[in-house]
Amino acid sequence: MSAVAELGVIGGSGLYALLDNAVQHVVDTPYGAPSDAVTVAEVGGRRVAFLPRHGRDHRFPPHRIPYRANLWALRSLGVRQILAPCAVGGLRPELGPGTFVVPDQLIDRTSGRCQTFFDSGAVHVSFADPYCPVGRRTALAAMPDAVDGGTMVVVEGPRFSTRAESRWFTAIGGAVVNMTGHPEAVLARELALCYTAVALVTDLDAGVEGGQAVTHEEVFRVFGENTDRLRGVLLDAVAALPADRACPCPQALDGLKLPIELP
Repeated sequence: MSAVAELGVIGGSGLYALLDNAVQHVVDTPYGAPSDAVTVAEVGGRRVAFLPRHGRDHRFPPHRIPYRANLWALRSLGVRQILAPCAVGGLRPELGPGTFVVPDQLIDRTSGRCQTFFDSGAVHVSFADPYCPVGRRTALAAMPDAVDGGTMVVVEGPRFSTRAESRWFTAIGGAVVNMTGHPEAVLARELALCYTAVALVTDLDAGVEGGQAVTHEEVFRVFGENTDRLRGVLLDAVAALPADRACPCPQALDGLKLPIELP
């Protein structure tokens, strides 16, 4: 398939509902169908592919999202740089609702998810720094009030954390907690894609001092209240991403013998 987009955004459908001249692409992959059709539109003179992580009707819970199909579909369309907005819980009192965080590290606490494309052979991809440094700088430049750095703890879900788990995540260095950041980030690395998480804090997690029990309604309410703000940040960031990838991400697979042929 010829390239129809160079940049990608994995997020909610509300982030691109107002885009003009959008074209939908139905993509099939060796890993099945992605979460939904991919919408491609021009933003700042760049062709950007938008994919709703949970599906347009939010039918996929975090542990059922077809992560491999999603990343494969975007790469097959020509995407090489991805911005990934997500809702997170704050693990520190100063990271309250409405705060933007651009994480620089990740701790995986998920279980049972397919987290690699390499089901055979010995292929070990470097993942010491999970996020693209150029993507992070670009995202931060688009939102000067965002917190620069922090570790995102990714849990299996769909339940929220206990207070004890929340306190433990903080004790081991977590800044925010989320349910979708893994394996999304590592699958992007295995495809030599640039991947940058943009986290919006929707609540203080249950174990934070003075924190209340997290509710589904509260998370969706805060995220909805910040959708326009998040949309503006993302559109500014994708337009500012450099056309030439001067970062380590394109070389992630150098020297490795892959058991699959990349799209």
